[in-house]
Amino acid sequence: MIGRLKETDILKKALASEKPELVAVIGRRRVGKTYLIRSFFGGQIDFEMVGLKDGNMEQQLRNFTYSLKEAKGQKGPVERTPKDWLAAFHELKEFLESSEKEKKRKVVFIDELPWAATAKSDFLTGFSYFWNSYASKSNIIVVICGSATAWMIKKIINNKGGLHNRVTRKILLQPFALSETEAYFRSRNISFDRYQILQLYMTMGGIPHYLDQVEGGRTAVQNINEICFHPQGLLRTEFDNLYSSLFANPERYEIIVSALASTWKGLSRAEILTATKLSDGGGVTDILKELEQSGFITSYVPFNKKKKDMLYRLTDNYSLFYLKYLKDMPKNEAGNWQSLSQTQSWKSWSGYAYENICLQHIGKIKTALGISGMYTRHCSFLSKATEDREGVQIDLLIDRMDNAVSICEIKFYNDEFSLSKEEADKLRKKRSIFREASRSRKQLFLVLVTTFGLLPNKHSLGLIDNVITMEELF
Repeated sequence: MIGRLKETDILKKALASEKPELVAVIGRRRVGKTYLIRSFFGGQIDFEMVGLKDGNMEQQLRNFTYSLKEAKGQKGPVERTPKDWLAAFHELKEFLESSEKEKKRKVVFIDELPWAATAKSDFLTGFSYFWNSYASKSNIIVVICGSATAWMIKKIINNKGGLHNRVTRKILLQPFALSETEAYFRSRNISFDRYQILQLYMTMGGIPHYLDQVEGGRTAVQNINEICFHPQGLLRTEFDNLYSSLFANPERYEIIVSALASTWKGLSRAEILTATKLSDGGGVTDILKELEQSGFITSYVPFNKKKKDMLYRLTDNYSLFYLKYLKDMPKNEAGNWQSLSQTQSWKSWSGYAYENICLQHIGKIKTALGISGMYTRHCSFLSKATEDREGVQIDLLIDRMDNAVSICEIKFYNDEFSLSKEEADKLRKKRSIFREASRSRKQLFLVLVTTFGLLPNKHSLGLIDNVITMEELF
């Protein structure tokens, strides 16, 4: 298994525990939750059920009965299904009790639980009965999974009823980092240099199922062309499947994500309402919260601003790529990434995508700066133009406890970056305006974060304090 060291350690502790364990595993679609659980427990799982996407209550109960028959090793047709979830979980309880061996720790795995818990089905009533009347007093691990992260947090982890405070361990499974993506390709005997990996990551992020589509013997451009632009490519239509599998009324979520994709700086809640024409009382706050919990967007408060000035930014790599290049492409038309990746539009998009990757690997940047053990706060800085000075936007600031601020300039480039006089003047101006507008008396460091590093010249000497390359993000 690639990576997942912390998650595996949590599962090891649950298995070794002498107490009953209710483990909630959450994370976005295709991130590898099912693979993690099945790989770790292997043949130790006594009962496993996977909720049915768009199945009604009757179908879900029939699915439960099939799963129980399989756990019992029985064959033949199902004679009857339980009338409700209370009866269903009572049958599961009886099965586990009848096969009880004192020394064997039982494992129950319910995958895609939100799909099974259909509206008005009282699934959680049956499940809480199962946990409170049997599992909480038994030598058992119950693992529940769900791609609908916001639903899992609200209905399970923050449950106010019979499951209140019942979850004993929680795993939020994140996409692979760059280093794990590199290790994953290596495990498949695919040899890419880090610039190639970076291009793939900008397109599909660290989602294992997406990365599984990548083939060796092809460049990143060739793979992206096949996976994203071919009419039968997995990521050509994944966007609709992605949001509809996680949210009820996915159109509202997609509208907000599309609005956020249209601007690099992010939008405030008020700006989102204006851009989407959604009503102020239409549950927008909840949608934003659910999108953030699910890992699609990130909220942040700009430097020296208050919480009411919070901005939301689209940070899901695949969604950004899809909305820029695939959304408006006719379904049966094949695109050409080789050509698109040479355009000025791509240069602009790739800069923003690389900036996102830097934010996703902010810990690596702090390590490279030698401040990993220090309390810091990273954010952006926005200052509108006034009569006395120009406006300025700084995409990444690292406010440090050692009385310093690192002003990060992020550049995606296919070679060593050479600073021109014009760019050097812009950086000096940014630093000067930040000093004046923020009234900060801290030491200011200019940090260049780029792919292949800086080619020193007379414009960079005495100006750039630190240089971080893509190597340090791995």
